[in-house]
Amino acid sequence: MAPTVLITGASQGSGKATALLFASKGYDVVMVARQPERLAAAAAQVQREGTSAIAIPGDVGDSQQVRAIVQKALDACGNIDVLVNNAGICLTGAIEHTTSEDWQQLMNTNFWGCVNTIQEILPHFLQRKTGTIVNVGSIGGKMPLPHMTAYCASKYAVTGLTETLRLELAPQGIHVCAVHPGMINSDFLERAQFRDRDEPAVELRRQKMTELLKSDWTNQPEDIAKAIWDAVKNQRAEITVGPAFLASEAYRLFPGLMQWAMEKGKL
Repeated sequence: MAPTVLITGASQGSGKATALLFASKGYDVVMVARQPERLAAAAAQVQREGTSAIAIPGDVGDSQQVRAIVQKALDACGNIDVLVNNAGICLTGAIEHTTSEDWQQLMNTNFWGCVNTIQEILPHFLQRKTGTIVNVGSIGGKMPLPHMTAYCASKYAVTGLTETLRLELAPQGIHVCAVHPGMINSDFLERAQFRDRDEPAVELRRQKMTELLKSDWTNQPEDIAKAIWDAVKNQRAEITVGPAFLASEAYRLFPGLMQWAMEKGKL
């Protein structure tokens, strides 16, 4: 029987790239995302790799939906070997322009989305005394980013969840790891949200992000997929992808200098 991976946020970008890579390695793939039509198209593409791909639409921020998703996956596949928590949203904006609804949405998807899937799949992993959980975090969960307080808070929460859960579950045969991308040059702008004082200011933020996505500091979706595969295959504790590693290491070693540079707009 082929091993099975369940991937959230799998209809596009790095989630879809991860599904394609795991399929090419012989995994059956369960793909979860909110948009049914786009998810079905992505699953059809994965199936062309010659493996089983099951599309289950749903919102990982809703614990009831997640319970149904995991049960459907287990009914269809029998076992799940790897969980990849990839679903996430990004929001850029100063704290005074970030609403309570923005905070709720970010935490529901970025943090509670991980917690919900882990809680539902954990009994299965504990019963089998094996399993791998990959939480896709962000460089924003390793260091602060200007005008991204809410986003960074959600991703720092994922980092804390991952590192503590690793300690707890390792003695029970379950590996927990983190993959931290930087900017991802895919359909990022389609899903990114921007907040500012008025529409021209929002558009300026969007233009700046568009330019940044053309720089050498961005990752490709396939880069994230390869890092996730490396984390699973080689039981890595943490991988920070590409140029994001340099930035996060600079912040770890020289936090004061990096803080000054970000405050002055040098980064």
